[in-house]
Amino acid sequence: MSLIHAFVNPRSVSDARLDSVLDTAVDGIVVIDESGSILVFNQACEKLFGWNEDEVRGHNISILMPEDYASKHDDYVANYLTTGVRKIIGIGREVRGQHRNGTSFPVELSVGEAITPEGRQFVGFLSDLRPRKEAEQRLNQLQTDLLHMARVSAMDEMGAALAHELNQPLTAVMLYLQAISRANARETARLGGSSGFSENTKLILDKAVREAERAGNIIQRMRQFVEKREPERRLLDLNPLVDDAVELTLLGHRRGTRMTRALTDNLPQVLVDPVQIQQIVVNLVRNALEVVKNVDSPEVQVTTRTCDDMVEMAVEDNGPGIPPDAVPNLFRAFVTSKRTGLGLGLAISRTIAQNHGGDLTVDPGGNGHGACFVLKLPISRTAPS
Repeated sequence: MSLIHAFVNPRSVSDARLDSVLDTAVDGIVVIDESGSILVFNQACEKLFGWNEDEVRGHNISILMPEDYASKHDDYVANYLTTGVRKIIGIGREVRGQHRNGTSFPVELSVGEAITPEGRQFVGFLSDLRPRKEAEQRLNQLQTDLLHMARVSAMDEMGAALAHELNQPLTAVMLYLQAISRANARETARLGGSSGFSENTKLILDKAVREAERAGNIIQRMRQFVEKREPERRLLDLNPLVDDAVELTLLGHRRGTRMTRALTDNLPQVLVDPVQIQQIVVNLVRNALEVVKNVDSPEVQVTTRTCDDMVEMAVEDNGPGIPPDAVPNLFRAFVTSKRTGLGLGLAISRTIAQNHGGDLTVDPGGNGHGACFVLKLPISRTAPS
């Protein structure tokens, strides 16, 4: 005897056995007659739709469907009874159910048919697809994030190669400029103080040498920042790290944002990996610059100070602040409000800070105040091993 007949013809099995099967079934089971009236509604259906069996028994099955499905259901049944053409019966398909509170959700529906002494009846088996859909969405997002990370990794390698290639011609330019300056100095000495260059030309040449040196230093910092390396902690003053990281972040940034630095002198030293700490500073300053780009009179302030047994570095902006609902997930990986963001910057930054025995915290601001991120690093009491 088929399972369907057991559901729709209780006389074929004991009531206790039928109730046990219905109540322990993981999937929702609903039985209707030819008119669409609900005859059986198991506990899984009660959890799925928010209705008790007593509340829905005798009501049309359309109570469990959104309007666009409900308006077509009776027509499907009537058409099948008239023509014998099956649209759902015997065929599993994805449809939408409607909870008691009005929200709709995806379900997989399989429908069976049975002829009983009470007439033709239909049994629906319903599986909630929300967990599967959410898992698929997370998997798709993870695949997208991994592809993005692969592109970012490739860009890091390209950046390191580009920095290496640019460093050589920049070094050559600087050496040529210095050679010209030395040749002019020798010529000036030979002529008894009379130079072949005008004072203005010498000033321009000196500026060219300084700019070439600055460009070389920038390239060197970029190479150190992107190259693969093992962490190496050293006793350092935090201020120079912050200064270099801010300068690196400002490269190519459009002017107009007021960047202020209030760095406390004579800070106690911290035992840190300099590149990792600069990675945090770059990320925080970049985020702040991004936040204030549409603000009137944009301003970002970077501050260093001591607090108890910690050295702190704060990055504060005058943007709109962080929405309260975004704060709980702010440091979670792959969570971002940026259209092109990966959502790893703050998560990695906090991990680095905590691995150094410190932390990365935030005052979300709001109500006319911008956000303030604070990096905390423990004051070193011992020399590095």
